Amino acid sequence: MNNISFLTGSELPFCKGCGHATITQNTEKALQKMGIDLLDVILVTDIGCHGIVDKSFLTHTVHGLHGRSVALGGGIAAAISNPTKKVIVFVGDGGATIGMQHLIGAAHLGFDMTVVVHNNMLYGMTGGQPSEFTPCGFKTPTLPEGSNKAGYDLCELITAAGASHVQRVVGIGDYSDVLVNAFTAKGFSLVEVMEICPSYGVKSNPGMKLSKLVEDSGLIIKTFVSEKDKVYSKPVNPNPKSLISDKFEVTTKHTHNLSKPVSIMLSGSAGEGIQSAAEFLSKAAMIAGLNTTKKGSYPVTVGVGFSASEIIISPEQILYTGSPIPDVLVITSVDGLNYARAAAGKMKGGILLIDETLEAPTTGAQVIKVPFRERVGARNSAMYSIFWYLNHSNIFAMDALKDVFMGNKISEKVQIETMLKF
Repeated sequence: MNNISFLTGSELPFCKGCGHATITQNTEKALQKMGIDLLDVILVTDIGCHGIVDKSFLTHTVHGLHGRSVALGGGIAAAISNPTKKVIVFVGDGGATIGMQHLIGAAHLGFDMTVVVHNNMLYGMTGGQPSEFTPCGFKTPTLPEGSNKAGYDLCELITAAGASHVQRVVGIGDYSDVLVNAFTAKGFSLVEVMEICPSYGVKSNPGMKLSKLVEDSGLIIKTFVSEKDKVYSKPVNPNPKSLISDKFEVTTKHTHNLSKPVSIMLSGSAGEGIQSAAEFLSKAAMIAGLNTTKKGSYPVTVGVGFSASEIIISPEQILYTGSPIPDVLVITSVDGLNYARAAAGKMKGGILLIDETLEAPTTGAQVIKVPFRERVGARNSAMYSIFWYLNHSNIFAMDALKDVFMGNKISEKVQIETMLKF
């Protein structure tokens, strides 16, 4: 055993008596027994009580969405494909319920990783709701009469899926050797640690003993499979086809006058064509012989609030997307103004094109007011703005943008002459 500490030494962030702390301590002890280096360990967690342990580990840590730690761990294991590294995934029974397909898929493919399931038989972080691993008769705050059905036997499922090593233990005392066996197994291994939540499980089931509960539930404490050599290997195609198809090759049809990159931000309201306008401008730049990137931004709830897009157009290759300080800022609505106000404040030059009904924000750019909405209405204001800008800047031929516009079904609804009234 080495003397490396895998933990910060600060108090673990769990309720008094929580089995999660015991798992953490046994994990550290197992890693010490293995003599592995700190930075050869990648610990992946997700949302749930177990996940708040991230800050306590000195290893690499990755924190994901609820139920997705196995998917993240699988991706890491497949990507690094390095037996000297150890990917350890922590997940609760709630997360395992949400991410069941990730567990089965990772076991089936044989990703070289270990999943430690913190099974306290309920969702502890959100109030004690039952999970798909809640045993029959087990009570929770939201199911005070007790579960009327048996939970999944996760170990049986993962064994059937093709895991290399699967074991269930009661999470009391020193079971670090169990974790060593799992951590050193080749391929996918899983240890299900049975616990009881001191905040919800104990209070809802007074007098219940964990070992008796596990026994009565029919969840056998044993090693289900061990030393099965099944490790994921990346499929290699000796004759891969090119990812670049002639069908997608962009042919230069028009000319440009651009000698250096220009970054353009379009900022307006959802449903008013910001993303479409940015795409049209980008496509037009490409057929004018230019390179372009596009980065869209909008709220999680699509269709409401602001919509913005950052475009870079350059005669040279572009290796990134987005630009926090645009050369050109186009604002077509109140939503767009509120979103782009910060970017406008950072501009020390360039131009700001803003709808004439709006009050210009504080900026170091030249402000030009344009009747975008009055000329073409709210729905087409963003599209009109790129025609107006191209006419104003002449960075490439207007015919390129006309071609893109006429090649889209929008031209059946909106006359191009409308877009050319400057």
